[in-house]
Amino acid sequence: MDAIDLAILRSLQEDGRRPNADLARELGVASSTVLERVRRLGQRGVITGFRALIDAGAIGLGAQAMITTTLAYDHIDTIELFHDAIARIPEVRACYGISGRYDYLLHVVARDIGHLHDVLHTQINTIPGHIKTETFIVLSEAKPDAGLPLDSIEADGFRPA
Repeated sequence: MDAIDLAILRSLQEDGRRPNADLARELGVASSTVLERVRRLGQRGVITGFRALIDAGAIGLGAQAMITTTLAYDHIDTIELFHDAIARIPEVRACYGISGRYDYLLHVVARDIGHLHDVLHTQINTIPGHIKTETFIVLSEAKPDAGLPLDSIEADGFRPA
């Protein structure tokens, strides 16, 4: 990965619909170079996909929460069952295995507090092996996800894992 790859990533992270020709002109390379580099970044798993960013509130999903969960057992069967169940709940936007007092942190979105309650009590809390949740209602968003901090990566000599 070099400075051109990072510039491509930075641009696509800001606007995934930006035409290759515009990016090539800005970088001083051929459009075919940008196209080939984007293809290679995808093949290497650096670029994992493209999607639209949607305002949840604008489509009626006005409630968000961060929910911590604890599992009863730290056995592979319990963990796999939990992962499978969480993957089937569309309101769970993200689920992270974490260290510390809890096992997982879930980012959940819902229409309203009543819908959030239903998701929590009929879907999350009923997963076998799950014993405890703690829910933190999101009151405001101080900093939305703006992508990865690409400016902090050294281009020369950087090799992804």
